[in-house]
Amino acid sequence: MAKNVKPVEQVDRVVIRFAGDSGDGMQLTGGQFTSETAVLGNDLSTLPDFPAEIRAPAGSLPGVSGFQVHFADHDILTPGDEPNVLVAMNPAALKTNLRDLPRGATLIVDQDTFTERNLTKAGYDANPLEDGSLDAYALHAVPLTTMTLEATKNVEGVTKREAERSKNMFALGLMSWLYQRPTENTVSFLDRKFAKRPEIADANKKAFGAGYAFGETTETFAVSYEVRPAKLRPGTYRNITGNAALAYGLIAASVKSGLPLFLGAYPITPASSILEELARHKNFGVRTFQAEDEIAAVGAALGASFGGSLGVSTSAGPGVVLKSETIGLAIALELPLLILDIQRAGPSTGMPTKPEQADLLMVMFGRNSESPVPVLAASTPGQCFEAAVEAARIAIRYRTPVYLLSDAYLANGSEPWLLPDLEAIPPIEPAFTTAAPADGEFQPYARDASTLARPLAIPGTPGLEHRIGGLEKQDLTGNVSYDPDNHDLMTRLRAQKVAGIADDIPELEVDDPDGADLLVLSWGGTYGPVAAGVRSVRDEGRRVAHAHLRYLNPFPRNTGDVVRSYKRVLVPEMNLGQLLKLVRAEFLVDAVGYNAVRGVPLRASELADAIEALL
Repeated sequence: MAKNVKPVEQVDRVVIRFAGDSGDGMQLTGGQFTSETAVLGNDLSTLPDFPAEIRAPAGSLPGVSGFQVHFADHDILTPGDEPNVLVAMNPAALKTNLRDLPRGATLIVDQDTFTERNLTKAGYDANPLEDGSLDAYALHAVPLTTMTLEATKNVEGVTKREAERSKNMFALGLMSWLYQRPTENTVSFLDRKFAKRPEIADANKKAFGAGYAFGETTETFAVSYEVRPAKLRPGTYRNITGNAALAYGLIAASVKSGLPLFLGAYPITPASSILEELARHKNFGVRTFQAEDEIAAVGAALGASFGGSLGVSTSAGPGVVLKSETIGLAIALELPLLILDIQRAGPSTGMPTKPEQADLLMVMFGRNSESPVPVLAASTPGQCFEAAVEAARIAIRYRTPVYLLSDAYLANGSEPWLLPDLEAIPPIEPAFTTAAPADGEFQPYARDASTLARPLAIPGTPGLEHRIGGLEKQDLTGNVSYDPDNHDLMTRLRAQKVAGIADDIPELEVDDPDGADLLVLSWGGTYGPVAAGVRSVRDEGRRVAHAHLRYLNPFPRNTGDVVRSYKRVLVPEMNLGQLLKLVRAEFLVDAVGYNAVRGVPLRASELADAIEALL
């Protein structure tokens, strides 16, 4: 693109939201803007917002799709509380997103879509571009559709409808100019994406170039803005979503353990992309099985574990409910199994594309009888990788099913990820029993003295034949037993095994540089907003401590000492107080909650206000 000749203003951070119909390509636009930003070296965090409707009517409020990207010249922790810039491709996109726009923010709309019909669909009685209702914003009404059609009119083989669909690239070109983004990556991307239809690639490139040129030449935008690269730790980075990081973490765990990876899954939002990603990696020996339902999916994964593989099943809340009986079977069999719960708003179908943290009590207690399982939670999109490796380590070492919690925000959000040193990841030793003991019969429920884990034998190994099933096992032999004392013993052993994991995980770290009286205790995907809220309060000279739980069952061994050492404890959650209940019951502290279940991530500014209120 041509060199910019307008004044360039330096800014340290920007939050942009693209919004339009689900057919307007907002996810593609936001994703490509993110790629441009990553190439430039800014720190960034994204929040895609998908409509729950599969095919909502064009121009309707339920059909609006959004993508928010926050980029900066310094370390950031969230996709931003509110956008500095809103790009709205139609009246419905404006209507659903305007409430988040602060006064004075930049508003760019496609004025061609503000027709009487579209205004009526969006519930407008008058045209907001003309009635003064947008006077609080820096409004730029741009004829995006008209200029896109003009830019692409000479492209042969492209219909008017196809040309019009490239208007998202016009918007991307305009924003790329406005924020000094590199453009070569986008041009190459379009050539690759539409390699089978070069005329479509040509139309999109012309629209992209026209948007960039419009920014340069129009008097509407007097200046452009520059956000300089952030000072990140040295190393090689890539932009990664939480679900992609989970998939790579599972592959790493497979390689480090030497166990073939088997994924049994039934497609469900927002977990499906883990199945899709893993299906691309057969070169690592990954086997993916798309089952007919959730029960079959987890049953196949458990069978794979029994056969000597790393069995994994992915789902979200509604599917995890259906898996509970098989999880109980895995507990009785004492077999390694990973269950990834990518939490979403409920109950029932709820809001399937929106995040929530309300499955904690379900995965802790949502099974019949005494059936404890380890529970871990990922904290950021990039941290999903190490969370997957650690969950696999615990499952294999302790012969137990393990729940790993993520959520829709982490799953679809992205951030720069420093590629790990794979050699530094410790091996995971399955420690299979490979030969019958010389001094007697194989005892499948004899236990390791330090871990209480039972031995594992690959089915068919001579001399290691043993009984499996859901009926209670006799200690040592694994035979069916209805003896009351044996059942009490086995119940306690299974519980002690899970509780003992606390000695094999890191202690809870506390960020408390100033000796605070208030501790903010977070878990899962609230890490970024909570850490940003704490940072904001500290910038005002206030003292506040922060600790983040990645292990939820068992808690880190020093958790009680930590929470009891502060006068006040605040527990922010995207539920009505589930961790709060556990902390109050387990450690008898008078903790209080900050709770919101709106289907969107917590906001750092709201958390800062909650912290201030307690201080």
